[in-house]
This record gives sequence, C-alpha cells and structure tokens, in this order.
Amino acid sequence: MILETIIIIIYSTALILIFIYALAQLNLLFNYLSAQKKQGKAPKIDLSNPIEVPFVTIQLPVYNELYVMKRLLDNISKIEYPKSKLEIQVLDDSTDESFEVTANHIKKLQQNGLDIKHVVRNDRKNFKAGALKEGLKVAKGEFIAIFDADFLPKKDWLMRTIPYFKDTKVGVVQTRWSHINRNYSLLTKVQAFALDAHFSLEQVGRNSKGHFINFNGTAGVWRKQCIIDAGNWEGDTLTEDLDLSYRAQLKNWKFKYLEDVETPAELPVVISAARTQQFRWNKGGAENFRKMMLKVLKNENISAKTKVHGLLHLLNSTMFLNVLIVAVLSIPMLYIKNEHAHLKMYFYVMSFFVISTLIFFVCYWYMFKKTYGSSLKGFMQYMVMFITFFSIAMGFSLHNSIAVIEGHLGKRSDFIRTPKFNINSLKDSWKGNKYLKKNISLNVIFEGLLMLYFAFGMYSAFVVGDQGGDFGLFPFHLMLFFGFGYVFFKSLTSKA
Repeated sequence: MILETIIIIIYSTALILIFIYALAQLNLLFNYLSAQKKQGKAPKIDLSNPIEVPFVTIQLPVYNELYVMKRLLDNISKIEYPKSKLEIQVLDDSTDESFEVTANHIKKLQQNGLDIKHVVRNDRKNFKAGALKEGLKVAKGEFIAIFDADFLPKKDWLMRTIPYFKDTKVGVVQTRWSHINRNYSLLTKVQAFALDAHFSLEQVGRNSKGHFINFNGTAGVWRKQCIIDAGNWEGDTLTEDLDLSYRAQLKNWKFKYLEDVETPAELPVVISAARTQQFRWNKGGAENFRKMMLKVLKNENISAKTKVHGLLHLLNSTMFLNVLIVAVLSIPMLYIKNEHAHLKMYFYVMSFFVISTLIFFVCYWYMFKKTYGSSLKGFMQYMVMFITFFSIAMGFSLHNSIAVIEGHLGKRSDFIRTPKFNINSLKDSWKGNKYLKKNISLNVIFEGLLMLYFAFGMYSAFVVGDQGGDFGLFPFHLMLFFGFGYVFFKSLTSKA
C-alpha cells in the first residue's frame, strides 16, 4: 500500500502542475484577445529624417553552415536601410569548408559597396554567446539586429522595427517567426503549429500586460546600451537569449513584440535535427530557471502576477517532465484504481488532465483559426492537427525530460547548433547533409520500449478489474503509443 500511495502522490502532483500551467496559458489567451481590441500608438523614430536615423549593426552568428551561407548573405545584402548607417558582422566560428565559401562571398559583397565584415575568433569559447559578445566589442551600431543562418528577413525589416526604439526605455524589439517550409512534412507541420502558438499566444499574451517575454535568439533587435547594462552575453546556459532577456527586464528595460512583422525561417526537416534543437531549448530553459528563479522572486519592481508568469515561463520545458511522469504512471494508476475500490475517490484528480487538455485545445484553436479561418473544414483540420501535435509532443517527452533534468542538476554540455538544410520547397531534399548525426542515441531505444509499454497500456484497458475493463485512459495511451512510435521509427529511418 505504501508503493501505491507514493505513485498516487507523484502522479497527482504532476497532474496539478500541468493544470496550473494550463490555467496560465488560459490567462495568456485572455490577455491576447484583450490586446487585439487595443490599437496602441507607440512613439516612433522618423526614418525619413536623416538626423533621426540611428546606426545599426546586423550580426550573423554562424558555425559550419555550408548549405545556407550564400542564401543568408545574399538576403541580408538586400536589406533596405541607409548604407552610411548600416554595417554587417558575420561572426564566423566555422571549422570546415564553409569558412572559405563565406569569406569569398563577403569579398564580393564588399566590392559592391556593402559594409560587411568577417569577424573571426581564435576559439569557440561560450559558443554563440561568445561570438555575439566578441562582435559587440567592435560593433558601430547603436542597435544590434541578430539573425541565425536559416532566417530570411524581408527587405523592409529594419524600417519596420527600428522606429520602435523612439522610447528610450525599449531595449529589445522582437518579431514573429514564420516558416518557409511549414508544409514540407508532418514533422515541420507540428513544429510550425507549436511555434505559432508561442509567437502569438505567449509572446503577445505576456507582452501586452507587461510580463517578461524573451528575445528568441534571432529575428530581433537589441539596444546596445541594454545589452551592456544587463551584463552582456553570458555562456553559462544553452539559451543565452532567454538569460539576457530576463537580466535586462529585471533591470526595467522594456521589450516590444511585433506580431505583425514576420521573419521567414527554415524549420528542421529531419528528426535528429529537431531533437538537437529541442534538447538545447529545453535544457537551457531549466538552466535559466536555476539561474533566475530567486532573482525574479526577490525583485521588488515587478508585480506578483508578473513573477508567477515569469516562473512558469522559465518552467516551460519542465512541463515535459510532468507529462512523462503522468504518462508512465498512468498504467500503474489504471491497475490501482481497479484493484482498490476504496481509493476511487482519489481518482477524480485524473480529470485535471482532461481539463488541461481542453484548455490547451481552446488556446491553440484561437491561434489556428487566425491563420486558417474558423470554417467547419478548418475546425476538422485543426482537430486532426491538435491530436497529432499533442501525440508527437508527448513522444518527445523522454528526450526533453532528460534535457530538463540535466538542466536542473547543473550538468554542463556544449552548444550543439541545429543543422540547416536550405529547404525552400517540397522538392528540395535533405539527404546527403554532412552535418547530420549518423549514430542512434540510446534514448531512441528507450522510446521504442515506451511505445511497447503504452501498447500494453491499451491492452490493459480490456483486462483490468472485474467489470469488463476500463477504457478511460485508452485514448491517452493510444496517443502515447503513436507519439513514441513516430519519434522512434523516424529516429531510426531518417538518416542521410
């Protein structure tokens, strides 16, 4: 009975934490809907007046980006902004042949009169954070725009973002990501679905009420003074963008989020690349929770509600650990429920997961219908997409939970950048990409075992108890079976 009690307590705690997170998402939805009714009039720099035009530095941190460097540089060279007030820094840590490709292309652009520099370090200390910090030492710009190698900002991007720095308290202007290869595969559709919710529901929902948001590592502009005042870039977490964002906002710098300014980018098309990205994001989130939790709680200049949203924001990735706990313990709980009739009253807590799922369903629907409309056909497509997304997200829960645990325990690891593919259309292929991992992680084997474990969970629905089975958790186990099966088989087969 002691073991059953421990299982019930752990299971219930994880469910309640997921429910609290869902309530926070619901609050962000209300904030988002409220923000749509308001038409704020922010003061803006008049870029048509040469006296007001500030100097801007564009930083391009890159590392072994053979497939996308020419595309990146050609795109950035077309940015519309007074040439006398613009410089471009290619912060190149590359160690392969892409270095020469980049150097040669930069020379061609320099011959065309573009102020573009190839900034090189002796080592990769602190990875991306170190490269950004090194470039900042010699940056001439009052404002620093940052783009990762797979981003393709439109020509008028600076003209639409820089004006918002008229308010001297604004330290960052962040734009929304869009996706040039959204419909390439099921994997890219699921990633786009999740990111769209973040860049609409979460960023707008937090920013509209003055809660902390994060610079997303790319497709945004920093005020150089803000970076320095917040303590500059640091490499002690895998998400240096989230780290500096919180340090800046704790120093009362304001962030401006522009949902209507989109910056196209390429989504990972191979599951190994998506796994690399997910691991870095989720571990970095946990690392930043350790680093920032007490600073947020002790800060006297922010409201209690902002502190709650801030802590839940930093705990985003930890929800994967709660989901994994609920998933793994759901099968023992199924047997406990049907073998100990006197404990059935405790199982009302299971309804928390159903309610949480419904809350997520409603929140994501509002984001989906804004893009695709609210027709019956659109709603049916949304239902299929939501179930697919939810299943695959749970399929990633073991992988992401390991990242989260490492982050909370303070285990350090290198910054592993996400391989880029130069995928622009459905016809483009990723095969032959030299940056893809060829080995299978041990985690993949455990994901295969979890797929079988949840197949057993579905079987259990037919045999537990003496009332002809219990099918309450069958849909949950079916989604878990599909999610872990998808991640398992994709990880085995998606190799160059």
